[in-house]
Amino acid sequence: MTQKTENYWLFNAPVSKAIWHMAIPMMLGMSVNMIYNITDTFFIGKLNDSSALAAMTLLLPFMTILMAIGNLFGTGGSTLFSRLLGENNTDKTRQSSATTFWMAVIFGLLATIISVSFSGTIAHLIGADHNTFAYVKQYILFYGLGSPFVIANFTLEQLIRGEGESVQSMIGMVISVVLNIVLDPIFMFSFKLSIGGAALATVIGNMAAVIYYVICIKRAGNQITLSPKYFTIESTMLKQIFSVGFSAMLLDVLLIISSLMFNYYAVKYGDYVLAGFGISQKLVQIVDLVGMGLYMGVIPLIAVAHGAKDDIRKNEIIKKTAIYLGVLITGLVFIMLLFKANIITIFSHNPQVIQIGKYILKVQLISSFFAGGAGLLTGIFQAEGKGRPAVIMSLMRGIIVIPALMIGDRFFKVDGVVFSLLVAEAVACLTGLVFYIQNLKK
Repeated sequence: MTQKTENYWLFNAPVSKAIWHMAIPMMLGMSVNMIYNITDTFFIGKLNDSSALAAMTLLLPFMTILMAIGNLFGTGGSTLFSRLLGENNTDKTRQSSATTFWMAVIFGLLATIISVSFSGTIAHLIGADHNTFAYVKQYILFYGLGSPFVIANFTLEQLIRGEGESVQSMIGMVISVVLNIVLDPIFMFSFKLSIGGAALATVIGNMAAVIYYVICIKRAGNQITLSPKYFTIESTMLKQIFSVGFSAMLLDVLLIISSLMFNYYAVKYGDYVLAGFGISQKLVQIVDLVGMGLYMGVIPLIAVAHGAKDDIRKNEIIKKTAIYLGVLITGLVFIMLLFKANIITIFSHNPQVIQIGKYILKVQLISSFFAGGAGLLTGIFQAEGKGRPAVIMSLMRGIIVIPALMIGDRFFKVDGVVFSLLVAEAVACLTGLVFYIQNLKK
């Protein structure tokens, strides 16, 4: 893609066309990632070892932290890059992209050193026992060695999307996932590396995506540069990267913590309740990913318009994205509510699981409206470089669910647990709306 074409989509294309140009590849890329998560679990299940499956559950916080670091630089760096692109500040755009990339590499190398040096300690910290310790430590070693590629992949994918190359961004995601799926059974079964093979496949998939993105950047002759000569430790630039990126990193970490808390309270009411939650979350994830693909896809459009001080275009992008988001979520929610019993029976034939699953699904589908709204508002703040409200939004979404769970469990039992996520998302969304309205009045 030429620079002229990229600038057309970011600056000049009709707003609706620009939104879908940026959003559809993002939706497809996230859908492919969801397929990968399912197939990865499938291959690990083929080991016929419950300890291996348990180990993967324990490893979720470790993998999330590395992903969160990638999002720290990806979100913080790409939104800054897009704003500077809107300002037509060529020198600063080059500095922002180079600084973002090399900071990601540095943090990736630090993650490798820590992971390899303290793999056993980390395994114990995340809860490994004598049954799972060997699996967890092996995965940490393989995955930790590839940390620079994992973090760089998340970072470059967002940087490239920040310049309008939405299709190239999606292709990199697909390359990573497809290669991962192909290599999983080879490393796990042919080379007998067990879940260490799954980690190695993931690292190689991320490495391939990084190579693809670097080739795209070198060939396109665009304003992204990875040259170390543009790397800077200028405090203003680092502050902008970290203040906005921290909100994305914080949300990743807090959502994992709240998810673990959610499981803790749900299991108190029996395995069938936990199973119902698990099925509902998988189904609602489809709605959430479609919404996420839309509002994450348009962040560069908002950032460029903000940098160019084109408030008319920026407000039109936000307004139309909100409308499209509402229509998409409404359509998906309607379909799932209409066929909720049929869909849940695909996963379980247990009458108790089906009954509680239908109830939980209805509540969580309602919460998806607030989740979409909160996600869009957070994306707007990130695009505009407003780190403080973005961080507050992330805190609200990740932390409020914890007291909501505690209070709900104490006073309303299972109903309180079911509604806790809806309450948390609603409060976060309304808080973000207050911030947004206040910002409009300034």
